[in-house]
Amino acid sequence: MAGVGQRLEIRQGQSLVMTPQLQQAIKLLQLSNVELAEYCEAELEKNPLLERDDRDAAPVAEHETPDAAAAGERADEALNRDDFSRASDMDEAAHDNMYDGDLPTSRLAEGPAAGSLTDWTTVKSGNAYEGEDGLESTVAAQASLKDHLESQLSIAALLPEDRMILMALIDAVDEAGYLRADLLDLANRLGTELEDVQAVLGVLQGFDPVGVGARDLAECLALQLKARDRFDPAMVALLTRLDLVARRDIGQLTALCGVDAEDIADMIAEIRQLNPKPGLVFGSEPVTPVVPDVFVRVGPDGGWLIELNSDTLPRLLVNNQYYGIISRTARDKDSKNYLADCLNNANWLVKSLDQRARTILKVATEIVRHQDGFLTHGVRHLRPLNLRIIADAISMHESTVSRVTSNKYIATPRGLFELKYFFTASIQSVNGAESHSAEAVRDRIREMIENEEPREILSDDRIVALLTADGVNIARRTVAKYREALRIPSSVERRRLKAGETPHAAFR
Repeated sequence: MAGVGQRLEIRQGQSLVMTPQLQQAIKLLQLSNVELAEYCEAELEKNPLLERDDRDAAPVAEHETPDAAAAGERADEALNRDDFSRASDMDEAAHDNMYDGDLPTSRLAEGPAAGSLTDWTTVKSGNAYEGEDGLESTVAAQASLKDHLESQLSIAALLPEDRMILMALIDAVDEAGYLRADLLDLANRLGTELEDVQAVLGVLQGFDPVGVGARDLAECLALQLKARDRFDPAMVALLTRLDLVARRDIGQLTALCGVDAEDIADMIAEIRQLNPKPGLVFGSEPVTPVVPDVFVRVGPDGGWLIELNSDTLPRLLVNNQYYGIISRTARDKDSKNYLADCLNNANWLVKSLDQRARTILKVATEIVRHQDGFLTHGVRHLRPLNLRIIADAISMHESTVSRVTSNKYIATPRGLFELKYFFTASIQSVNGAESHSAEAVRDRIREMIENEEPREILSDDRIVALLTADGVNIARRTVAKYREALRIPSSVERRRLKAGETPHAAFR
């Protein structure tokens, strides 16, 4: 029988270790400008060596010592591989080069004068990141109407083009649930057709709460009556004269609706059970307006000028003079350690804020470069784009790009958008040629069907054959999915409809 004994072994391995400073840098990337301001306020309260920089904003200056550069290369390697096993060895100087970036203003030569960019290949993007307090904040916070609508948007089966239109419509909904935007103006701003905006408005009006997205009281009540299957011709007539309902003019209402006084009384009682302001069930607290993190405008040379919004960038300073005074009076070890920690944390936070700004600008600049067609021509010209394309272009990891594009907004000539909405899916080409955006393929399908002859109705298989001949590698089920998303009937139903001379507009 073998004896039982003890022995000492040395093993080498890797483990995932993250310093508090690196965790802080990652957390700052994914914060919105409002959350960032709150975070900095908390740091100002607890760190006596931090203070606000009340001077006018100045260009960011790169300053790097040899030791800082060496440590920064280690940090860059860890971040770009998304591997933090050596993070515990980094000191505060490692942050200087964690994200190599440009100054907080960028200029692209491409723009309306230069035309659209081409040759971008992509697949569908993701937007996940690690959140520390996701569950607690979800439980504690009361959802606003906008949050409620966006949660339904996130699971709606929409193509990116329609998703962007729907996001613009949601932004135009007030706290009572009414749409406060002119559809024609919105269509012109997005560079799309009025019919497309009207079709997407129908999607919004199908969201909960019932009645949301209405443009007036009559439409709001009509949406709720339709949901109850009570929108009959008499009720349609009644909603055209709500002024008579308010005065309870039964005589004129009976003549208008073609029913007797008892039916009018029942109809009025049913209307009174409806909610004229469905959005108020989510509370009437004032909604904080979205403040853009990045501005994009046409520069003097016709290209795109991209710059950070300085109002959203907290400017903090480390008070080294104060540190020098109080450090000389510190006697015990705990006081000296406390002051050293405060100094290290303050230096790291200031550098983290600077590099966060540079990274946002760098990502936004690449997005504008890829989506020049959208900015120049409109929403139909959104190009395929995913996280990897941006990450490769700026030499960062996809998870870094994902964090940057979450909760960050960009103000463009076509409106205000979250950065993540510029990521769209693609359809591969045959023979390895240039990929096609899903929106472009969908528009081609719609154009084919709208131009088809009544005697030559295109089946899904025929559409696949035509697209393949044009170099688009697409499956039949994808064509069917796009057709259904466009609310276009099948070839059998269209043949029946066109036999009755139904106009193409019925397909939208």
